Amino acid sequence: MQAIELNHEELDFRTKEAYKSLRTNIEFTGDDVKVICITSCTPSEGKSTTSFELAKTFAQSGKRTLLIDADLRKSVMRERHKKGKVRLGLTNYLVGKAPLEDTMCSTDVNYLYMIFSGPVPPNPSEILGNSRFEKLVEFARQKFDMVIIDTPPLGSVIDTAVVSRFCDGVVMVIASGDISYHFARKVKEQLDVTGCRILGCVLNKVEMGGKGYYGKYYGKYYGKYYGKYYGKYYGRYGEES
Repeated sequence: MQAIELNHEELDFRTKEAYKSLRTNIEFTGDDVKVICITSCTPSEGKSTTSFELAKTFAQSGKRTLLIDADLRKSVMRERHKKGKVRLGLTNYLVGKAPLEDTMCSTDVNYLYMIFSGPVPPNPSEILGNSRFEKLVEFARQKFDMVIIDTPPLGSVIDTAVVSRFCDGVVMVIASGDISYHFARKVKEQLDVTGCRILGCVLNKVEMGGKGYYGKYYGKYYGKYYGKYYGKYYGRYGEES
C-alpha cells in the first residue's frame, strides 16, 4: 500500500456543515447503501470536489472510507495528492498489471484511503465494465464502511452508467445556473435506465450572497424570523440566571 499526504482545501464553516449534512442525509438512506458513485451532467460542476470532501467527512466521522477515482478520461483527483509517490492506479489494476493492494493509498486523514485513476486507457468504458472492477467493489464492501466512486459526467460519456451497476446509489452534482432543467432531467433519465437508485442531487456553486436567490429570499426570511427567535431565547446562553 502506498502512503501519501493530501492537499487539503481550507473550507469555511458553512461549506463544512453542508458536507456534514450531505453525509447525514446519505446515512439516513439506509444501512444497505454502502457504495455510492458521484456524477454530474457536464465537466466543472464540482463532482470531484464533492466526492473528495464527502469521503473525507465520512472518514472524519470514524468510518473506514475508500475513495475511488474512476474518472479515467480526465481525472482532476491527482491534484489532491501533495506528498508521497503514487506509482500505480485503478487502470493498472483493471488491465491486470498490478494487484489491487498495490494501487491503494493510505492518506494523512485517519480512516481515509484512496485509489487514483492511473494512466489514461484507450477504452475506459470497457475496462470499467469488466469483472475486475466488479471484484474491486465487492472487496471494498467487505473491507470498508463506505465507498465513494468519482465518475465522469454522464452527460458526456457513459462510464457512470457502467459503474452504477455495481453501486447502491448515485448522487448527481448540479452547478446552479450552469445547465438547463431539461438537460439535468435527461441525464437523470439515463440513470433511471441503469436501475441504480438515485439518492438525490447536490446543488453546487449556489451564490449565497445578497444578490443570489437564496441570499435574497431565504437569508431575509431566516434572518427575520430565526434571528429574532434565537436572539430572544438563546441570546443569554452562558450567562448566569
